[in-house]
Amino acid sequence: MKKILIIEDDPLIVKIYSTRLKADGYNVISAENGEEGIKVAEEQNPDVVVLDVMMPRVDGFAVLERLRKNEKLHRVPILIYSNLSNEEEIERAKKLDVTEFLVKANLSPTQMVAKIKQYADTGQSNP
Repeated sequence: MKKILIIEDDPLIVKIYSTRLKADGYNVISAENGEEGIKVAEEQNPDVVVLDVMMPRVDGFAVLERLRKNEKLHRVPILIYSNLSNEEEIERAKKLDVTEFLVKANLSPTQMVAKIKQYADTGQSNP
């Protein structure tokens, strides 16, 4: 069973994606802030990470950077899912080797779940 980690401080978003992904047979774990997300990722070795940017304690960029430096996790697909959509933020994420930067306003929950499943099912990761 593929394991998906959602690092997001909005419990409603976590519930929406967790419910849909679990119904399709995925193991979903979550963390409500960046600090907890790093710990959970290092302990659980997820197949895909869905990451918000604006979170308490440690922001999504710092989480992304930390996971990319981790020997076990550096190839795991990491999808940033954020309300931030300016070029500066997107470029910053690309420099930190994000797999894909997705803007919340541009995707429905159904489209986002399909994106997560695509990465989980294909095993696509960064080179």
